[in-house]
Amino acid sequence: MVDLIKKETQNVKDDMLSGLTVALALVPEAVAFAFVANIDPIIGLYGAFMMGLITAIFGGRPGMISGATGALAVVMVGLVKVAGEKFPEVENAGLQFLFATLILMGVIQILAGVFKLGKFVRLIPHPVMMGFVNGLAIVIGMSQLGMFKEGEDFLTGQNLMIMIGLVGMTMGIMYGLPKLTKKIPAGLVAILAISAVVIFGNIETQTVNSFIANKEVTQKINKLETAGTLGELKATINADTTQVTEAMIFDLVMSTHESKGIQGELPKFATPTIPFNWESLLFIFPYALILAAIGLIESLMTLQLIDELTDTKGKGNRECIAQGGANIVNGFFGGMGGCAMIGQSIINVNSGGKGRLSGVTAALALLVFILFLSEYIGMVPIAALVGVMFMVVIGTFAWSSFRILGKIPMTDAFVLILVSALTVIFDLAIAVVAGVIVSALAFAWKNAKMIRARKTVQEDGSKLYEIFGPLFFGSITAFNEKFDINNDPKKVVIDFLESKVSDHSGIEALTVLVEKYQKADKEIVLKHLSADCQAMLKKSSPLFESVIEANIDDPRYFVLAEE
Repeated sequence: MVDLIKKETQNVKDDMLSGLTVALALVPEAVAFAFVANIDPIIGLYGAFMMGLITAIFGGRPGMISGATGALAVVMVGLVKVAGEKFPEVENAGLQFLFATLILMGVIQILAGVFKLGKFVRLIPHPVMMGFVNGLAIVIGMSQLGMFKEGEDFLTGQNLMIMIGLVGMTMGIMYGLPKLTKKIPAGLVAILAISAVVIFGNIETQTVNSFIANKEVTQKINKLETAGTLGELKATINADTTQVTEAMIFDLVMSTHESKGIQGELPKFATPTIPFNWESLLFIFPYALILAAIGLIESLMTLQLIDELTDTKGKGNRECIAQGGANIVNGFFGGMGGCAMIGQSIINVNSGGKGRLSGVTAALALLVFILFLSEYIGMVPIAALVGVMFMVVIGTFAWSSFRILGKIPMTDAFVLILVSALTVIFDLAIAVVAGVIVSALAFAWKNAKMIRARKTVQEDGSKLYEIFGPLFFGSITAFNEKFDINNDPKKVVIDFLESKVSDHSGIEALTVLVEKYQKADKEIVLKHLSADCQAMLKKSSPLFESVIEANIDDPRYFVLAEE
């Protein structure tokens, strides 16, 4: 394992400093996504640590960072809620079924890697990739707006101005420092500098600890409202509950709340305590399948993006297996699970972390924060971390897409905008699948119009149809329109030297055509079919045994066959 890390680490200093920057940025992200999934923040932090460590060592893309993500958290919140309602006899059912789902999710992801499904990321068109990047940049940016809240309300007045000022200072440092030196990560310097300004300047602003406390209090209030006991709390504030505001409730709960922040201990092994029966399996399987799909799509597309940024090539199938293994470990050790994180991965690469050591450092630093340094990490201002993420948004968004929109085909422009919008409105998996489907349909339509037939009458009186373009489901209508069965001579030859039968629809079209000519008592010959097309047609029907011309003496055919 040590040899593997050394082998794929070129610059130890850059990797370690970059990893430390990523670890600091991971804390509020992991906590926020844990709250989205309606689970304890420490579970999100455990998930980020275990995902990060395992994928950094065994994954297919050095420098890529994995952890708890929002795309998965959105699915998990439904799982946790429904499991609690469906299995009330199971103690802490939501959490236990989440862990069991992560184990099954991991198995599915490992199978995807074993069966080499990672290669299908190569089929994702470039407009889909650009749309994914733009949509995700918007999502990351929008997620940071929640950091400008205190409780349920947005900051106002002086507090808002302080927050904006600190965010601006962070972004300024990250923009200007690389122009002076690139020997140290600008993100790390910005976080440390802004933390020093806030601590030593005694500036009142939201920190990691206060952010977690606010989230915990909000969660408490939501639970009271769900349980129907919020009215009793209002009555303790004012007998006339109509006069009680949300801010009053928040302040009262906060005054009695004790938060541990990110403090925790080492994750412990435990088997999920759920009933091992068909009912449980049928319940968790759909969630596991959806989580596995979203996780792999986001991870493989992030891998492809980092490949482009670093001009290197990752291993998609290996990444699938590592992601699956990490999620299984999360299921047994009480983590939230996750997948690759595009924001943190870009922070890492831009900070110089391109080896496995950067990911290992980030994961281990996160564990050190949890075990020993929670008090100090809790003092880091949220504004510094928001500033870092805003710079990630600026670096992630494909600004060139505005310039090229009017220069690329209309279909590609539509796909780019569609994927961006669907990523923001729904999630990454829906956006990518929709983008690929639209691109594939557009490609099929374009190719459907490309099929042509050159018709000539031969010296022996027969008619030759030379077919150009692929014969597949989209082109069979145009293909059938080329033939005039009633007025054709007694012998018809169809030449496929410049064509290929691609699918079952093409086979069926040829079968019907041959039957029609034979029914009209006319001879039909198919020639220059490639070897695989001949085999496919003969396998589909014995009808083709007598109409395919196998003895080819045209040298052009052999050249095309070899190609």
